Amino acid sequence: MLRIWINALRVIPQVSKTEWDSYDLISRWLIASRAAVFIMTAIAAGIGGLLAYRVGNFSWQIFVLSFFGLVLAHATNNLLNDFVDYNKGVDKDNYYRAQYGPHPLENGFMTKGKFIAFIVVTGLLALFAGLMITYQVGLQTLWVLIPGLFFLLFYTWPLKYFGLGELSVVLVWGPLMIGGTYFVVTGGQWSNWVALVSLVYGLGPTTVLLGKHADKLKEDKSKGIRTLPVIIGEKASRYTVIGLWVVQFALVIYLVVTAQLGPSILLVLLSIPKFIKESKVMAQKRPDKAPEGELGQGWPLYLVHRAFVFNRLFGMLFLLGLIIEVVIYKLV
Repeated sequence: MLRIWINALRVIPQVSKTEWDSYDLISRWLIASRAAVFIMTAIAAGIGGLLAYRVGNFSWQIFVLSFFGLVLAHATNNLLNDFVDYNKGVDKDNYYRAQYGPHPLENGFMTKGKFIAFIVVTGLLALFAGLMITYQVGLQTLWVLIPGLFFLLFYTWPLKYFGLGELSVVLVWGPLMIGGTYFVVTGGQWSNWVALVSLVYGLGPTTVLLGKHADKLKEDKSKGIRTLPVIIGEKASRYTVIGLWVVQFALVIYLVVTAQLGPSILLVLLSIPKFIKESKVMAQKRPDKAPEGELGQGWPLYLVHRAFVFNRLFGMLFLLGLIIEVVIYKLV
């Protein structure tokens, strides 16, 4: 089953009911919770941990709890999102969500009771990690735990339905995940510098969500879900993604020029060829049907795939640059 676990962490696999029934519980959970996107949260937690290690006040125990707590919270949100949309009838009639990967409820793979069990157990494990951190660090942890619970519970509705989902992601994957990890791992320290650094990466998952919502703009509009792309239109959404990528590079250069981070962070510039390639695609109107060749792979994931691939590369380079930065900082 290890092969299935690894595959589920790499991509959102297409599986049949027969295959699903043959899988173990962990494989089903990984597929149902869309584990392939957990890398965005893992990178965010890693960045927060590295920034904490850089200042010399680092707890491995708190970092591990924070890392797995954030991943489990992300999984809970994905499961809750599917459950709420299914109950509201959003996922009916071959809706976008049911096309790019198995939807356990819509495809009849699981009963509502078993799916709710997934949500409850995953959510309780995430909450347990948060409470353990609170117990060890102190009540100041509630400054990140409570906002985290708010976005987890209310992203799907009403935030996503009123164009606030994208703003939520900036806050969650930036100051809340990265800044929050730094905050608890250092025992309650805070820095505006960390909040600024967190935006470099936090903008990345935001572009992924923008791409996803732009991909399903027509479907969301017809169902009364007013995501940001529904409000501003596909073209503006595509160019917003490109603009946010540019801002990410600009922030990195600013942090290096002002000596707030070392030059090793400029490793992210190695992602410029990928930026150019994906920007050329992002600048063009989304096709109505899957194009031939590489661009058509994974359809209807199209714009979101461009954003995810670039964000993964940029994030890994940013993380690697921070690792080198911390090593050098500690040695000097």
